[in-house]
Amino acid sequence: MAHPKRKTSKTRRDKRRTHYKAVAPTLAKDPTTGEMHLYHRAHWHEGKLYYRGQVLIDKAEEATA
Repeated sequence: MAHPKRKTSKTRRDKRRTHYKAVAPTLAKDPTTGEMHLYHRAHWHEGKLYYRGQVLIDKAEEATA
């Protein structure tokens, strides 16, 4: 039966076993503004906070109120 000549370190063993890869974040296009944004995240566009094509917060309205 074959035996290793030297003990493999935990670091070397774990490096071999990892399969993590860097992936680009998934982007979505807002149907109302056409703006690209992170999936499942609200985003600002021209002073308004949009989520799923709807305005959540309008900075202009808050400033006047």
